[in-house]
Amino acid sequence: MRINATRLQQHFEAMSEIGKIGETGTNRPAHSPDEKRAFELAASWMQEAGMTTRIDNFGNLIGRLEGSNPALPVLMTGSHLDSQPYGGRYDGVAGVLCAIEAVKTLTENGIVPERSIEVISFADEEGWRFNKGLFGSRGILGKLEEGELQRADKDGITREQALKDFGCDISKFKDSEYAPGSIYCFLELHIEQGPVLDVGQQPVGVVSGISGPLWLTVKLKGMAGHAGSVPMPMRKDALLGAAEIAVALNEIVTQVPGAPTVGTVATMNVFPASRNIIAEEVSFTIDLRDIDLDRRNRYEKQLMDKIEAITKKHQLTYSIATDTNSEPRYCAQWIKDIIHAECKVAGLNAPELMSGPFHDALALSYACDYGMIFVRCKDGISHNPLEYASYEDLALGTEVLYGTILQVPGIKAALK
Repeated sequence: MRINATRLQQHFEAMSEIGKIGETGTNRPAHSPDEKRAFELAASWMQEAGMTTRIDNFGNLIGRLEGSNPALPVLMTGSHLDSQPYGGRYDGVAGVLCAIEAVKTLTENGIVPERSIEVISFADEEGWRFNKGLFGSRGILGKLEEGELQRADKDGITREQALKDFGCDISKFKDSEYAPGSIYCFLELHIEQGPVLDVGQQPVGVVSGISGPLWLTVKLKGMAGHAGSVPMPMRKDALLGAAEIAVALNEIVTQVPGAPTVGTVATMNVFPASRNIIAEEVSFTIDLRDIDLDRRNRYEKQLMDKIEAITKKHQLTYSIATDTNSEPRYCAQWIKDIIHAECKVAGLNAPELMSGPFHDALALSYACDYGMIFVRCKDGISHNPLEYASYEDLALGTEVLYGTILQVPGIKAALK
């Protein structure tokens, strides 16, 4: 191998100690002291690899290896170091640490790229703290939405305050945006977070595209009443309505056997949350994803019809807010061709597969061509402390990433 697998493993093990929960879990919230510690550690490795480092005003960590022709649009690669509250040690981390290792291998071999290379750990990819993800990757493209800084976490801390505490200057967002055309392409290595590679006994895969996520927040309002005295036919039970909507979502997304459509109700807040009071108000999230936008749109319409019918049945009122709405985005064919070729160089017959989860690459796809490399994870488990990818597979993925970087037009690596 051209990359240093031992060093890569050491970096993973050191990073896993920051925000550690239990034996293998991780909790590194976006814009938190633990994420800052992770940035400081990653920045030290970036600097050892020959990069200059900075944290921009969106809270992104950026390492830059200056090319011989810095006027060329940059080759960008990376992922994120924030985690889920009950997450594993590889999600996002793999994309950052493997990219650092690839750049370190470049500089160790005296290779100076024509095109500058930037390794980024994007801020708040996960989106759980403020209920809206891809913050840093959307931020650098000028794609933030109105009201995002006022979103608050469970402790009432707004994103604006969290960014200020992190050391960012929200009045200088424009200074941290990238000009159109300044990013040539984006490469992201990531664990698959699904079972396809594991079932197929393949360590590495080539991503074809990312499913389009639709995130909704639904609020139902009924009438509180004593659980022991209000007759069943007279109830306006918001929780019962929410439960029926969750079941309806599941029925909608499973109507075509084998289709990659997925739908999830994952959070639910009940008021007044007393065991002997009928729920008056329920707020819950819906996550609907599909690689086929027409099908997702049809299912969304079916879901809206179900919500209307169920709330009418239970005499409830409702409101729906759209938190995220992105179309599916496909990887650039020329990048996929390079990744496939590099897999063959590494002795791999890598399959091509889609990504159900979204990634920072989804945001970058609106600014430049992008490609993704998937690394096998055991049993497809992710967003869970049981998440696992072997260091051997991660090293293979890094080797493919390194070779892909060398083949990107405009790199034209040359020895000093």
